[in-house]
Parts: sequence; C-alpha cells; structure tokens
Amino acid sequence: MTAPTLLLVDGSSYLYRAFYALTHLTAPNGMPTNAIYGVLKMLQKLRDETPHEYCAVVFDAKGKNFRHTLYPDYKATRPPMPDDLRPQADKLPELVQLMGWKVLKINDVEADDVIGTLAVQAATQNMRVIISTGDKDMAQLVNDRITLVNTMKDETLDENGVMTKFGVKPTQIRDFLALMGDKVDNVPGVEKCGEKTAAKWLAEFNSLDEIMRRADEFKGKIGDNLRAALPQLPLSYELVTIKTDVDLSAELPRGLADLSRQTPMWAELAPQFRELGFKTWLKEAESHLSTGESGDLFASAETEAQTTFRQPENEITLAPQPNHLNYQAITTPEQLADLVARLQSCSQIGLDTETTSLDPLAAQLVGISIAFAAGEAVYIPISHAFAAQQLDWETISGSLKPFLENESLGKIGQNLKYDQHVFKNHGIDLKGIVGDAMLASYIVESHKGHGLDELAVRWLGLETITYESLCGKGAKAISFADVDIAQATEYACQDADFALRIESHLKAQMDAQQLEMYEKMELPVAQVLFAMERTGVFIDRAELAQQSATLGAELLSLEQQAFDLAGQPFNLNSPKQLQEILFDKLGIPTKGVKKTAKGGFSTDESVLEKLADDYPLPKIILQNRSLAKLKSTYTDKLPEMINAQTGRVHTNYAQAVAITGRLASNNPNLQNIPIRTEAGRKVRRAFSAQQGYVIVSADYSQIELRIMAHLSGDATLQAAFQNNEDVHRRTAAEVFGMLPENITPEQRRYAKTINFGLIYGMGSYGLAKSLGIDNVSADMFIKRYFARYVGVADYMQRTKEQAAALGYVETLFGRRLYLPDIQAKNAMARAGAERAAINAPMQGTASDLIKRAMIAVQQFLLSGSLKSQLVMQVHDELVLEVAQDELDLIRQKLPEIMASVGEGVLNVPLLAEVGVGANWDDAH
Repeated sequence: MTAPTLLLVDGSSYLYRAFYALTHLTAPNGMPTNAIYGVLKMLQKLRDETPHEYCAVVFDAKGKNFRHTLYPDYKATRPPMPDDLRPQADKLPELVQLMGWKVLKINDVEADDVIGTLAVQAATQNMRVIISTGDKDMAQLVNDRITLVNTMKDETLDENGVMTKFGVKPTQIRDFLALMGDKVDNVPGVEKCGEKTAAKWLAEFNSLDEIMRRADEFKGKIGDNLRAALPQLPLSYELVTIKTDVDLSAELPRGLADLSRQTPMWAELAPQFRELGFKTWLKEAESHLSTGESGDLFASAETEAQTTFRQPENEITLAPQPNHLNYQAITTPEQLADLVARLQSCSQIGLDTETTSLDPLAAQLVGISIAFAAGEAVYIPISHAFAAQQLDWETISGSLKPFLENESLGKIGQNLKYDQHVFKNHGIDLKGIVGDAMLASYIVESHKGHGLDELAVRWLGLETITYESLCGKGAKAISFADVDIAQATEYACQDADFALRIESHLKAQMDAQQLEMYEKMELPVAQVLFAMERTGVFIDRAELAQQSATLGAELLSLEQQAFDLAGQPFNLNSPKQLQEILFDKLGIPTKGVKKTAKGGFSTDESVLEKLADDYPLPKIILQNRSLAKLKSTYTDKLPEMINAQTGRVHTNYAQAVAITGRLASNNPNLQNIPIRTEAGRKVRRAFSAQQGYVIVSADYSQIELRIMAHLSGDATLQAAFQNNEDVHRRTAAEVFGMLPENITPEQRRYAKTINFGLIYGMGSYGLAKSLGIDNVSADMFIKRYFARYVGVADYMQRTKEQAAALGYVETLFGRRLYLPDIQAKNAMARAGAERAAINAPMQGTASDLIKRAMIAVQQFLLSGSLKSQLVMQVHDELVLEVAQDELDLIRQKLPEIMASVGEGVLNVPLLAEVGVGANWDDAH
C-alpha cells in the first residue's frame, strides 16, 4: 500500500503572498478581499494537484511567542500588518475551515513550530509529508519522508533539492541560518556572511559548533566578524530552530486522525461567498446545495474561476487550462506539408519568433512558433546549430510566406511589432495582426507589467520556461541557436500558445470602450509605429560633430572658470572634492543642506540650484553638468547610433509603458532632448531631411488646457478657446482684474505658469518657487484663479473623490489610469496620487488624441500614395519628412486632420500649429 500523505500549509506565508500579489479587490460592502481570494485560490490549486488524505493550514497566533522571551528584539524590525490585511487575516481561518481543512493557531509558538511538530509526528508514523511554504527555515525539516513545495516558484525541495539550492544538507540548515542571520526576523548573524560564505564554511567544517570552536583559524575581516559574533551565535541557532515538540493534544485529541480531509460545508460557505462578492464560487456552492453533492470545493483546475484584478464591478477570471499539451517541432518535409494544410483551414494563429538579437532591425530568425489553440503549437527551427534537424530557409519561407503575408489569416502574439521587424528583415511583410497580449494587458491593467512571463502567472496561473533557464546569463550564456531543438520547441511553442490564450482571455474582459480603444487605437497605432521605426529619421553627422566640438570647448572654459573660483584644480564630477571645495574651502554655509547616506553634505542638483542663487561656483557646476550630459548623450552618442545602411537613426517606440498612454522612445530617446536651453535646441538641427524633402512639425497647441476646459465644463475657460483667445492673457485678465489688452508680458507669464501648474496639481509652494514670489502672493493668485474658474475647482475636487472611491480615473476614451496610493495612509503618498488623479485624465486624453492623429495622418499618406512619411512622435508633436512637391498639400491637410480627431469628443476646438524647415529646429 502507498503511505498516506499529510499536506501542511503555512497559512501565514500564503496570506502575505496573496495580499501583495492581488490588488483592487473588494467585497460589495467595501471590505478588502484580495488576500482572502488569493489564499482560497492557492489552496484550491494545491488541493487539486496534490493527492493527500490528511491536511491542515497553520496560521501564526496573535501576540508574542517564546522567541520574544529569548530575544526581545525578535522580529522588531517587521512593519505592522497593513490595515487592509488585518480584517482579512481575521476572516480567513473560518473560511479555510469551512473548505474542509483543519485550521490550527497555537499561542506562544509560531506556525513553523506547529508544522514542524506535525511533520515529525507523521514521518515517525511512516506517513509522507508535504509542506507548502516559501519559508527557507522549513528546509531544516526535510528528510526522506518530508518534502517542501513552493507553488509560487513551482519548486519542490527534497534532500537533494535542499543541497542544490542552498549548498548545505537539511541537517545543516540551522547552522546555515544562524551564521547568516535573518534580517526579516531580526535574528543576528555573522556580519557580511551570506549564503555562499555560510555554505563554504559548513562544507569545510560541517557544523556551527566546529566553526565556533575553530574561529581563530579564520582570516581577514570576515574572521574578525565571526569572532565578534561568537557570544550571540548560540542564541541565533536557538531562534532559527523549529520546535518539533509542541503540545497539540488539546487541539487534536485523536492525534493526526483529526487532520483527515473533509468535504466543504456548502450551506455555510454560500452566504459567506455572497457577502464577499465571490460570484463564481457562490454559483458553485449553490449548485452543490441544489444537487446534494458533497464534492470538493470549486471546480477542477480546467474550469473557470474568478480572479479579480480590477474593481469588483468588472470581474476578471483566470483563463481555462487545456487538458493536455501538444507541442511539436517541424523538421521534415512531410511535417511542413501537414502544417501548410493546417494553416489553410485556420482563421487565426498565435505567432512568435526566436531570434539572434533584441535589436529589431538587426535580429535574424532562429525559429518560428505557431499556436493553433490552447495547448497546441508547433516550432519550426531555422538556424539552430544542429543543421541536420531542420529544413532549409528557402523551403520554409516558400511554404510560410503566403500565410504570413495573408491579411485574412489573423495573427496574435506578444509585442508583434518586434516580430514584424524580424520578418521584414527576411523579406516578409507580416500582415493580419489582430491581437497582441502585451497591448491587451496594457488596456486592462495599465499600471502593471506586461511581459509574457508575468502575464502567464497572473492570467493563466502558470510559470513560463525562462530564456535564462535555457541559455544561461552573463559570460557563459549561449545563443538560442545553440539550444537543443527539443528544449527550444517546448519554450517557443509555449510563448506562442500563452500569447494566444492570454490575448483571447484579456479581450473578453474588456468593456465596450476598452475594446474599441484596443482594436481602433492601440493595434492600429502599433502599425504606424512600425512604419516610423522602419523609416527612421535622417541625422546630419557633420552638424553633430561641429556641435560636439563647440560643447567640448565650452566645457573646457567652464572647467577653467570653476578652477579660478575654487582657487585650485579639482574633479568637477567628484562629489567628495566638490563638497570639500564648497563647504570647507569656500565656507559656504551648510544650514539647510541635506546630507548624504554617509553623513557628508550633498552636492546633487537640487542643492546646487539653491546655492546658485547666491554663489557663482555652483552655477558654473550646473552649467558644466548640463552641457556634459548633452554632449555625451546626444552629440557624441547619436552618430554611433546611425544605421550604416540607411544613414538614419531608428528609435524604438515602447507602447505599453506609461499608465497615461504616452509613448516612450529609446535607443535613442527622442522624447527627452532638452529644449529649454539654446544648446539643447541646437541638437534638433541634426535631425534633418534627405535631398528633395523638408521637415514638417505639427504640434498641438495647449492641448491639455483644452482638455481641462472640456472636462471641467468651465464656461469662462471654454469661451476663451471657442473664441480663439489668448488663454494665458485671458487668465491674467481674470486673475489681475484687468482688461486683456492691458496685460503686461510679465503678467501673462504669471498666468501661463498658473494655467499649466494647476493642471499638474501645483500648490502655493510650487507656484511661489516657479514664479520667484512669496507663498502668500502665490496663494492669493491660486484663490483668485479658482474664484474665476469655478468649474476647474469643482472638477479637481470631483476627480479626487472619484479616484478615492474607485482607485482609478479615466480618459475621455475610457483608458483607466490606476492610482494605487490614492488611499495611502502616508499623507505625502496620498497627496501625490491626488495630484496625479487631476492631471492623468488630461495627459491620458492628450495621449489618446495624438494616437488617433497618428492613425489618421498615416491613413491619409497611404491613401494618397504620397512619398511623405511620419518619422517621429514627441509628446504632442508629429514630425514628418515631406517631399517638396507635396509640401503645400501637407501644410493644408495636416492641421485639419489633427484637429478633426477631437470633433465629437471635445466641446472646444483642437489647434495644431505647423512649421517647416530644413531640419527639426528650423521647423519650430
């Protein structure tokens, strides 16, 4: 007979893991339920996948335990339980018990000690014991009958597993932990002794006792640290030792027999699920009650279960899992023929590529994976090192190209813009992109990560095979082409399969507005970005060389000025030397100057900016830093990034980064070219056009203020835009109580700062600093502003209240902008979230509008078969390279197209200002 199994769960570990893994889940009565739901879901999965006859979930009891008596500072550094977790921790044990688990909480000991006692008792009775935990301390219990499982990492630790992971035997774990100490539990150890050192010492000396006995033999600083720790090491050993003799007779009068697996108590669970808002589980409970079945809790792992990651009114569920996986490699002509036949009957597929580089324009194909349905995919190796096991590229390309270029065959993947570039590198125009898991995730949960590994855990409940597990990392890493084809097949098929499953599942979670944004905005704009990246922008190398030389001369001059002011040469980039010069030699007062972590006085930018008002040297240092950054980041770096074949720079636009919907540009970053200084603006002169073309810039004018006018409904602000007035002059007139024609340039500047500052949530302190006035005057200006623009004040208050109630705000197009800190206990964090809540709908709507404009402009260019092309998008600006013979048409149509995307959306007009020049700077 097979030995019976006892399954023990570290409930306290599960509780915290679930709390921090899930967010935005509350019951109808407002009680947070993310931890409760997460623990029940994990227990469900564990119960389904781990056959057992006996089980218990063990929680830590409240209050101190015997370890605090031994060491009063035990766990002293741990933060208190979060307020949102406290009521869930109280509620959870009751629910777990109703599910059919024995629940234990024992005073004066920890959950580890109860688990250790039960595990040892069961093992001595020849039972098999499985402990589900993420706590490394538990490894000391492992033997031939006791095993640990960590479901979050899909990790199982038997005796060999402990040795592999920690480098020590289970019997040495206590010695190991005592040497290292435990910062989480505030257990002291040997300073600077980490896992590798502790394992090395135990491999040589076998035990803590022997290490302590021979402490004089240890050399260097670490030896000194060991000898200093000798008095407290026995205590540390005792603190990390799990008790295995806890008296459980009162809770388990029949011993382990009281841990037998029970069926759920459906009648009691149903009202609990109703109260908590767990609708799917409520249906499950009611179904069992109506049929009289006593089956185990929840449906099996293959059926749908409710995992909410957003607000409760929009439930999101884990995707169903297939019953089995069918992944195979295509390595023979017959298999390729079967694949072609299968593709002929498909309407859509999951698609992924394995390549030689992360640079999309340089990457070459190593293999292609295609998924047909959940759990069913193939991998076509192309350039693996094992040439005998793969078909030649000409054969593969000839068979697959018609399908890849067929717009009627839908393609779904993960960041397919990258794969589109890779196929284009091989002469294939990938068409028919109808879905992208990364972009779908961005629509549903903009505030979270969108990598496939993370999405698989969050939406499928599955860990992926990682690239590093196949190829390694660092100097010893191999290329994917060197990976065994069988392993490559499983990895690559999983990518295509998971992307297909996740995209389909996330799409089903979207409401009508989100679906429209996904299909009509994010997917189409990805195609515009692909074309822009492919085209690139022409860079004048000679112009950059001249600017770099000029900057170099200016830097030398600034350096000499700094030396003269300091009275000696010094390294301008050395904080230590600069600190000595400023505060010691020159005697600049240090009152109010913040300190560094090491106790010295800071010389960071914020400090130098304050000092620059009164002292010349800090001003020189700031100028030097600004020019040095400009030179290293742009005038020196950009020439290195010019593509040798095209003579252009090809940036990459990241679409799923900013929660507001804004695009990010990298390699190079075109969004951050400084334009507030003359030297920074000059860099844009290097962005030019090929012969016969000019650069055209179209920039939305005051778009966020226009959106504010619409959102707030403020009649005065709306009238200014509807009548095409100078809105800053109008604001100045309102604030200063004067006629618009009498406003001075200085007053208009004040009004402009107020207009833009307040939509970013600026307070009186920030406004005072920006205008160089006192706080009282700034406060007066703000009060006058809100007295004239009552609608704006109402909008700001209304938005903060909505954000606090829902946890998010929305753009006019339905993009949700989540604000995790909107109900934070920390006042500064909460205030920051409130400022973001006010601005995010404006910035997010502006981002949505510029994307709509990009799509519309691209459609116009393509429909007219024009030679002119979009080459850059920077914040609220589109940059085109325009053929001379098309310039008049573009100048006429571009502002019309960009204004039209706001029609029917905003009740104030959009205005796009167009400039033309031989280069980007001249076009402004």
